[in-house]
Amino acid sequence: MEPMNYLEELLTRYPVLTSVKDDIKEAYEILENCYKNGGKLLIAGNGGSCADAEHIVGELMKGFVKPRAVSAEFAEKLTGADPVRGKELADKLQGGLPAIALTGHPGLSTAYLNDVDGNLIYAQQTYGYGKEGDVLLGISTSGNSKNIMYAMTAARAIGMKTIGLTGRDGGELKETADVSIVVPEKETFKIQELHLPVYHALCLMLEERFF
Repeated sequence: MEPMNYLEELLTRYPVLTSVKDDIKEAYEILENCYKNGGKLLIAGNGGSCADAEHIVGELMKGFVKPRAVSAEFAEKLTGADPVRGKELADKLQGGLPAIALTGHPGLSTAYLNDVDGNLIYAQQTYGYGKEGDVLLGISTSGNSKNIMYAMTAARAIGMKTIGLTGRDGGELKETADVSIVVPEKETFKIQELHLPVYHALCLMLEERFF
């Protein structure tokens, strides 16, 4: 199936998202270009959006709906490295699209919170992990989360592309990110309910493109 077919399927199941079709397509194109050129995705969010960041990593870093078997060349290298373990790895490893949730590093986060400034934790991680050509996805239902906005500033300074996933009027995130997907809802839980099918569609599109 072509990647864009997943977008059409999304809009069939969630017609309310038709208004952000072009933004989803643009976000996909940014991510496709990132991965095509050897980049990675950094993802940041708070609360439920923190869980969404981890969820996205789970869909990108292993098989989602496809098995993503390793290449024959790499399978040979694995068995060459260790005939026993290498064979099992060759059978079970799955291709991944590099993605890091900036939400799962409690040692670093609590140290930075205690020693420096909690609002800058995601910016610090973006500065440490990010490079030109990478992408930062900031998830904020209001579009105004301070820590997300600081990270966006750091990403732009590095030369990364930025994507916002938000709701309501889009907030500052809409004005700052290279593209923002502003789902048409006002209440936090309803915004989050629409974020999930959007990022699932993006993950499906990327998997179809690269695997």
